[in-house]
Amino acid sequence: MAKELGMAPQVFGGEHHSGRAARPLWTAMKRGLLGRCPRCGEGKLFRAFTKTVDKCDVCGEELHHHRADDLPAYLVIVIVGHIVLGAFMGVEATSTLSTWQHIAIWVPLTILLAVALLQPVKGAVIGLQWALYMHGFGGEEDRIESHPEA
Repeated sequence: MAKELGMAPQVFGGEHHSGRAARPLWTAMKRGLLGRCPRCGEGKLFRAFTKTVDKCDVCGEELHHHRADDLPAYLVIVIVGHIVLGAFMGVEATSTLSTWQHIAIWVPLTILLAVALLQPVKGAVIGLQWALYMHGFGGEEDRIESHPEA
């Protein structure tokens, strides 16, 4: 219909409107998930368990200004909750374990999954922010808005 009216098709969001080159979203998230720099995929993203490097040793991309905040933890809670709850319900429907047996299975599994997923999920969130030019990855400073006291 847009072509019939001589109008350009509408593109929502992304770099079409900003004039900046599009960055590969899924590639950047996958690189972050693997603990690599979202830009080049070669440099390490983390210097400690959840502490990011200030900049990539390979390509020089600055990573210190990311703002993953609590999103990785929230995502891990949702992912682990779905896995553990689904598995628990499946086991409960097919067997008769005691409460202590359930505790011995599900508590360690929940802790292990949460710890194992936290760094990859944080890396993917940083990759998402890099690909979408968020929080300083576009060369600008984050604008902090102040709210006047009422």
